[in-house]
Amino acid sequence: MDFIDLATQQKRIHKKLNSNIQKVLRHGQYIMGPEIAELERQLASYVGVKHALSCASGTDALLMALLALQIGPGDAVFTTPFTFVATAEVVSLLGATPVFVDIDPRTFNIDPLKLEQAIQALKSGDASLHPLPFCRRLSPLNPKCIIPVDLFGLPADYDAIQAVAGKYGLAVVEDAAQSFGGEYKGRKAGSLAPLGCTSFFPAKPFGAYGDGGMCFTDDDTLDEALRSIRVHGQGRDKYENVRIGINGRLDTLQAAILLAKFEIFPEEVELRQKVAARYTQLLAGHPALKTPAIPAGYKSAWAQYSVLAADQASRKALMETLGSKGLPTAIYYPKPLHRQSAFAGLGYQAEAFPVSEDCASRIFSLPMHPYLQIQDQECIVAGLTGH
Repeated sequence: MDFIDLATQQKRIHKKLNSNIQKVLRHGQYIMGPEIAELERQLASYVGVKHALSCASGTDALLMALLALQIGPGDAVFTTPFTFVATAEVVSLLGATPVFVDIDPRTFNIDPLKLEQAIQALKSGDASLHPLPFCRRLSPLNPKCIIPVDLFGLPADYDAIQAVAGKYGLAVVEDAAQSFGGEYKGRKAGSLAPLGCTSFFPAKPFGAYGDGGMCFTDDDTLDEALRSIRVHGQGRDKYENVRIGINGRLDTLQAAILLAKFEIFPEEVELRQKVAARYTQLLAGHPALKTPAIPAGYKSAWAQYSVLAADQASRKALMETLGSKGLPTAIYYPKPLHRQSAFAGLGYQAEAFPVSEDCASRIFSLPMHPYLQIQDQECIVAGLTGH
């Protein structure tokens, strides 16, 4: 059994894929070809924003967003430690400082109450209010930005987050790397903050056959900055450089592939809802497994279906049992970012974020994709329940 089944999807769109790829090969515009603008147009319309700007990866999308906001040394960016490294990595790459905030144990997303505590702690310099990074600086950090992560496909609580951001004058960048296709109170992921970023990594709900990403915004000024940053900070032409940028372009071939995939993507989102609902129903009677919580008004893109075991030992035993039957599992994420060597310089103690620590020790993910059959799910659940 595959953890993620891309082959079935490819069979469905084989003719369209080949047609789109051959079209690119014929016109030969491999960089910034017409498929780029068409993909941006279609995804902007889908998400419900004025501007969509493609780029080379989800990491580049986040990096470009922070560059557009002029985040740099001395700035503090608040985000979750329970995520993939890219979210905080881009902060450090720009010389800014990640300030980690623990998560809501129900949703695995950043906790808005703890977020405000972290901002107050940083502004007052009082680490008794919330754990703070240890930085040997001559001047205090400047609270500048929040990056909520829509973990496993479920959007964060953006009304609460935006209220905190507005109170303290902070920018918000939505990390929708896993949530493209999800919704929050009737709005699509990617549109839930002034700047949204997603990833087209192949394993994502909407993935390319290589790396890719996209930024979303309604702000004309931010869009103009992003388009410049994407091509080495160019101005009127590629030999005028008005700012520091990156080589962040999406390949035309990947755009062509994504255009073929997008024709069936809304249907696949609904198929994911059915697969997730079946899992939740089948696991309802399991005494030692906690299934994902989806608050009212939210819709997950179900990048992962992640459950919590009773403890680390139970997780190990359950994963080994499934593995012995040829049923794959994965752990997202086994070590929170504040305990990664890359962020050791921040000086956080291991126990600083107990909810993230607890989830990291118990969480594991089951196979999840739109084409997962009910008999396969029943087999997986039987392996978990012993029935």
